[in-house]
Amino acid sequence: MLFADVVATSAAVAATRSRLTKVEALAGLLRRAQGPAEIETVVAFLAGAPRQGRIGAGWRTLVELEVPPAATANLTVHQVDELLDAVSRTGGKGSAARRAELLGRLFGAATAAEQRFLHHLLTGELRQGALEGIMLDAIAAAGAIPGEAVRRAFMLSGRLPATASAALTGGQEALAAFGLELGRPLRPMLASPSESLAEALAELGSCAVEYKLDGARIQVHRVDAEVHVYTRTLREITGSVPELVELVRALPCRSVVLDGETLALSDDGRPRPFQETMSRFGATSERELLLHPYFFDCLHLDGADLVDAPLRERNAALRTAVGELVIPGVLEPTPEQAEAVLSGALDAGHEGVVVKSLDSPYQAGRRGRAWQKVKPVHTLDLVVLAAEWGHGRRTGYLSNLHLGARDPDGGPPIMVGKTFKGLTDELLAWQTSEFPKHEDHRTDWVVHLKPALVVEIALDGVQVSPRYPGGVALRFARVVRYRPDKEPADADTIDAVRALLPSGGQAVDPG
Repeated sequence: MLFADVVATSAAVAATRSRLTKVEALAGLLRRAQGPAEIETVVAFLAGAPRQGRIGAGWRTLVELEVPPAATANLTVHQVDELLDAVSRTGGKGSAARRAELLGRLFGAATAAEQRFLHHLLTGELRQGALEGIMLDAIAAAGAIPGEAVRRAFMLSGRLPATASAALTGGQEALAAFGLELGRPLRPMLASPSESLAEALAELGSCAVEYKLDGARIQVHRVDAEVHVYTRTLREITGSVPELVELVRALPCRSVVLDGETLALSDDGRPRPFQETMSRFGATSERELLLHPYFFDCLHLDGADLVDAPLRERNAALRTAVGELVIPGVLEPTPEQAEAVLSGALDAGHEGVVVKSLDSPYQAGRRGRAWQKVKPVHTLDLVVLAAEWGHGRRTGYLSNLHLGARDPDGGPPIMVGKTFKGLTDELLAWQTSEFPKHEDHRTDWVVHLKPALVVEIALDGVQVSPRYPGGVALRFARVVRYRPDKEPADADTIDAVRALLPSGGQAVDPG
């Protein structure tokens, strides 16, 4: 397959807001891909990341490439992948020059459109709208396979290219062969917001009510003495959290996969600031600040995979495996007991509770209604689109934030409001230093950013508004904290924002 076909499909997907049109364009290209290697490479390119991951060449190397484009499109997908392989394998003395030479050869064989695509692909800025959900639908359409079979295989593998290759070369039988693999993290199951505890209890029936901690999500895998710890974005942090490794290694089991939260506690047992917990996940972390784990799910125990088992069965395995490290909560509570759990969580300095259906399987990477979070204050995780230079005492600082919700159909984030409330002097200084690293362009008073940073915003609700592209606006928004544990793909969608409209409200078309 010609690389130009991938580039043209990417452009077509970027040019439409229609999810169906995106899926049809991607599926059409996938049907033409030949063999597992080409399928995997095409899917990786369209999903916005080369198959090799980081290739060792930074933004500066790519910017300094001044290579005239080719007049005709002759590059194949295989040739591009082969050259990127060579770049990623280059190391040692003189490697920077060698990588630049290889990239120069690649860019010299590319047309102008292909050069632009490559630049965006290799800098992580390819945003043509082929998000995971759309690509999964396209894989299902290309292979004439039920979407649920594709999504389940991806849930278990965590690898979009491998899922596509299996679907298009082996069909449902190949997809069914995917299973939980110890040492390979799954994407976490997520909770949807609920208006009230009573509403969540009524909807879910037989359920568990657990603390919603103000901590960081972790996933732990253990086989005998070997332990791996991952963040919610599946980044391994095992070397940064030795105390968690030792606790898990001491559990009374041979193999286990656990889902939970970890946080730093003050002397009185209350949660320390979220940023202090996250500071432990860096390469040079402050080891004196000990982390405490609380586990709330068990996906594997001593040879038995439990992903498809109902939560009541997983919870029994969890209590067997972790004992007192289980998260505080109550199974099948009365309304009074559920209220007591919520009050206890808030009194202890946590965010609220999560209500979970005891009949639900573990839906990795999904935000469904089987888990519902109840918090006294509405919060949304939004993408920072831009910041305005401040006035008065904030002169010289980037202050007023432009906030965007994720487009579930793969387009750019959709602006839903602005705020400068909740910004401490420390955050103002950090923003002013950090934002230029993500700058896309600027005017006299606004620095526009590439989608990179996620911020948690508290609000009193939303209202219908023709002012912003999504037809809704945030009410009394204020900054709670930045979320370095989340990426723009984890931000709340415009649909989640619209769901907060008062009953009977309907977003307006600002056009």
